[in-house]
Amino acid sequence: MHPDLEALLVLQEKDRLVTGTEQALAALEPEQQSLNEQMAVSERALQAARRSVEDALRRRDELEGKIANYRSMQEQRRQRLEWVRGAKEASTIMAELDLARSVLAKEEAEFMRSGDAVHEAERKVAEAEKALAAVGESQAPHRQALQGRREAILAELQQAQSVRREAARSVNGALLVRYERIRRGKAPLALYALHADACGHCFTAVPTQRRVLIQRGASIETCEGCGVLLYGSE
Repeated sequence: MHPDLEALLVLQEKDRLVTGTEQALAALEPEQQSLNEQMAVSERALQAARRSVEDALRRRDELEGKIANYRSMQEQRRQRLEWVRGAKEASTIMAELDLARSVLAKEEAEFMRSGDAVHEAERKVAEAEKALAAVGESQAPHRQALQGRREAILAELQQAQSVRREAARSVNGALLVRYERIRRGKAPLALYALHADACGHCFTAVPTQRRVLIQRGASIETCEGCGVLLYGSE
């Protein structure tokens, strides 16, 4: 066996443990995402309801302003009517008063309806707030359990990473650089045993001379096909 092989194999096993723990942590994300999406639906419904209240209040304020303006104009027409002397001009003002009175009545009716719209929008906000609170309450046990699992896995991950760092200190520096570079690539592992006369990962044939060195434990070679490190299995 190559003198550095055992330390590399130990390191690779520690990396597999780290990877497995990271995958277990990542496996929690769909559950978390599902809970967050459910909450987001209720939050969006509440936001929409609050915008409806704002729109209804804005509409009511606009109508209130228009009504105040119409009433002011009506008062001005009445004052003009008191001062006119000609029948034709008086008749014109009276017609304006009648028309404005009709418009004002419509606007006042619309204002009353806008008040009802505000109350209805506020009622929907209260319902949306209640629904959001219910979702949060129903999710609380699941979120708590999920958080507990996450914390336990994170503790395992920290421990695995610490053990891995210790294992890395036992590996030859030059080999460790090669190993780490391969791990950043696409291969699941950095170190593979020979499979007959080929790479155990990509099954590219290994030249005879290099294969003999690997099998004798004289060398840890790099696969010409995929770049992983090759060693001879006993």
